[in-house]
Amino acid sequence: MKLVDELFAMYQDKLTDEDDLDMITFAVLEHYNKKELMQIVHDMNEFELQYFIRMYLLESLKGKMEQAEFHDQYPSNDSKFYH
Repeated sequence: MKLVDELFAMYQDKLTDEDDLDMITFAVLEHYNKKELMQIVHDMNEFELQYFIRMYLLESLKGKMEQAEFHDQYPSNDSKFYH
Protein backbone atom coordinates (compact mmCIF):
# COMPACT_ATOMS: atom_id res chain seq x y z
CA MET A 1 0.00 0.00 0.00
CA LYS A 2 1.32 3.39 -0.98
CA LEU A 3 0.61 5.02 2.40
CA VAL A 4 2.49 2.29 4.29
CA ASP A 5 5.45 2.57 1.92
CA GLU A 6 5.55 6.36 2.34
CA LEU A 7 5.33 6.19 6.14
CA PHE A 8 8.02 3.54 6.33
CA ALA A 9 10.33 5.54 4.09
CA MET A 10 9.82 8.64 6.27
CA TYR A 11 10.23 6.96 9.65
CA GLN A 12 12.36 3.85 9.12
CA ASP A 13 15.40 5.39 10.81
CA LYS A 14 13.31 6.55 13.77
CA LEU A 15 11.41 3.32 14.53
CA THR A 16 12.61 1.41 17.57
CA ASP A 17 9.57 -0.55 18.79
CA GLU A 18 5.82 -1.06 18.49
CA ASP A 19 5.10 2.00 20.61
CA ASP A 20 6.67 4.12 17.86
CA LEU A 21 4.37 2.48 15.33
CA ASP A 22 1.32 3.18 17.47
CA MET A 23 2.29 6.83 17.84
CA ILE A 24 2.87 7.26 14.11
CA THR A 25 -0.36 5.55 13.08
CA PHE A 26 -2.48 7.53 15.54
CA ALA A 27 -0.83 10.80 14.49
CA VAL A 28 -1.36 10.07 10.80
CA LEU A 29 -4.98 8.98 11.21
CA GLU A 30 -5.84 12.16 13.12
CA HIS A 31 -5.33 14.09 9.88
CA TYR A 32 -7.75 12.05 7.76
CA ASN A 33 -11.51 12.38 7.63
CA LYS A 34 -13.89 9.54 6.76
CA LYS A 35 -13.99 10.44 3.07
CA GLU A 36 -10.20 10.38 2.82
CA LEU A 37 -9.98 7.08 4.70
CA MET A 38 -12.58 5.54 2.42
CA GLN A 39 -10.56 6.69 -0.59
CA ILE A 40 -7.51 4.86 0.79
CA VAL A 41 -9.62 1.71 1.12
CA HIS A 42 -11.09 2.23 -2.36
CA ASP A 43 -7.58 2.47 -3.84
CA MET A 44 -6.49 -0.88 -2.37
CA ASN A 45 -6.11 -3.84 -4.66
CA GLU A 46 -7.92 -7.06 -3.73
CA PHE A 47 -4.94 -8.53 -1.85
CA GLU A 48 -4.46 -5.33 0.19
CA LEU A 49 -8.16 -5.15 1.00
CA GLN A 50 -8.27 -8.78 2.15
CA TYR A 51 -5.14 -8.23 4.26
CA PHE A 52 -6.64 -5.05 5.72
CA ILE A 53 -9.87 -6.81 6.71
CA ARG A 54 -7.96 -9.84 8.03
CA MET A 55 -5.80 -7.60 10.28
CA TYR A 56 -8.86 -5.71 11.48
CA LEU A 57 -10.63 -8.95 12.36
CA LEU A 58 -7.55 -10.41 14.02
CA GLU A 59 -6.88 -7.34 16.18
CA SER A 60 -10.57 -6.96 17.06
CA LEU A 61 -10.79 -10.60 18.16
CA LYS A 62 -7.59 -10.24 20.21
CA GLY A 63 -9.16 -7.25 21.94
CA LYS A 64 -12.33 -9.20 22.69
CA MET A 65 -10.27 -12.07 24.12
CA GLU A 66 -8.32 -9.65 26.34
CA GLN A 67 -11.56 -8.08 27.57
CA ALA A 68 -13.02 -11.50 28.35
CA GLU A 69 -9.86 -12.58 30.19
CA PHE A 70 -9.84 -9.33 32.19
CA HIS A 71 -13.50 -9.78 33.07
CA ASP A 72 -12.84 -13.38 34.18
CA GLN A 73 -9.94 -12.27 36.37
CA TYR A 74 -11.71 -9.24 37.84
CA PRO A 75 -15.47 -9.79 37.83
CA SER A 76 -17.62 -6.76 38.55
CA ASN A 77 -18.87 -6.11 42.08
CA ASP A 78 -22.51 -6.32 41.01
CA SER A 79 -22.34 -10.12 40.74
CA LYS A 80 -25.37 -11.84 42.25
CA PHE A 81 -23.26 -14.68 43.62
CA TYR A 82 -21.27 -14.21 46.78
CA HIS A 83 -18.75 -16.63 48.31
